Amino acid sequence: MGESKVAILFVWVFFALCIIRLNAESSTLEREIEAKLKQLTKPAVKTIKSEDGDIIDCVNIYDQPAFDHPALKNHTIKMMPDYLLASENSRTKEDSESEIFQTWQKSGSCPKGTIPIRRILKKDLLRAASLDSFGRKSPQLYKNSTNQTNGYIPENRSSAYLMTVGYNYIGAQADINVWNPKVAQPNEFTTAQIWAKNNNNPYVESVESGWMVNPMLYGDEATRFFAYWTRDSYRSTGCFDLTCSGFVQIGQIVLGGTIKPVSSFWGPQYEINVGMFLDTNTGNWYLKLNSNIAVGYWPAEILGSLKHSAICVEWGGQVGSRNIRKKSPHTSTQMGSGEFASGRFKEACFIRNIRIQDYSLQLKYPQNVNAMSEEPFCYSSLHDARRGVEPIFYFGGPGRALPHCP
Repeated sequence: MGESKVAILFVWVFFALCIIRLNAESSTLEREIEAKLKQLTKPAVKTIKSEDGDIIDCVNIYDQPAFDHPALKNHTIKMMPDYLLASENSRTKEDSESEIFQTWQKSGSCPKGTIPIRRILKKDLLRAASLDSFGRKSPQLYKNSTNQTNGYIPENRSSAYLMTVGYNYIGAQADINVWNPKVAQPNEFTTAQIWAKNNNNPYVESVESGWMVNPMLYGDEATRFFAYWTRDSYRSTGCFDLTCSGFVQIGQIVLGGTIKPVSSFWGPQYEINVGMFLDTNTGNWYLKLNSNIAVGYWPAEILGSLKHSAICVEWGGQVGSRNIRKKSPHTSTQMGSGEFASGRFKEACFIRNIRIQDYSLQLKYPQNVNAMSEEPFCYSSLHDARRGVEPIFYFGGPGRALPHCP
């Protein structure tokens, strides 16, 4: 056999082996995807098809993903205590609309004893960088900074927020203005939210909630209600919504469900009231909406020091992107309404009726707050506190805005 024929034969054998390997890898991936879907998709008592394209499964409350967590095998569901549902609601209708609801609710409701869960589909998993990273923020990468009191800022997040630091916070709530900002890349996200943390350094433990736009996770650019938790700065614990085990859902709000309507420039302004409160008897952090609608809780079994109290609370927005921190071009993903905080009411996104709770059990405005912006020429913050008027926190921006955010 000539050398040329040997070379051709070698090439064909090489390609054949590559095809066999690719088929094997494809088959393995398919099996892993099917296993993941089986883990995430619980038996439905009833299924609702929402007009926004979501499929909502009504799942028996004890069949939910939370109980796949090893620490929750023997967990008994604890409904939200009545005293946590009875809290201040000082929103006014003069300058804000309050009729916000989740789109799926127009198509039906779930039976008693079940909870609504947004179904995860194969296409959702295929968008993720990996099956292990599905439903998770990327780990926060930090660098030293002389501009922050704690010496650290994340390299792959950009935030504008109002912060209070103290001891023994056992609750936080606020009214969060709802918008639909634009996200520049499918692997980026933008939020308006509340964080309750055990510290503010590279080893943070946090429970979080608010609204977000996250195309990679949800497959669209809709504004959606979310919850998140982590014990190790997003390294290996926690996730959005119910995409991993941990958060225990008890109410009829869909985590990851779309919320409408949204605010418009110089038009109607819409808000959601988000509250997170620690039940000091159990160590569970409960999440509720619009003052008295229970969503669920982060059980003490998955928490560290947060099951005793938080020492830091933040209200504001965050953009997740690799194209921040003087990287050019900066992402053009918007935060809030997409306008800077200086636009104020009906232009900029706001958070108001800001409250914390400590062991006095009184809801009150934080004694000491600081407005922060990690990239003030891209996303700004403004604490509007005038004598005799309830303070309002404004935040947001367009991201890339020449010449200052190139």
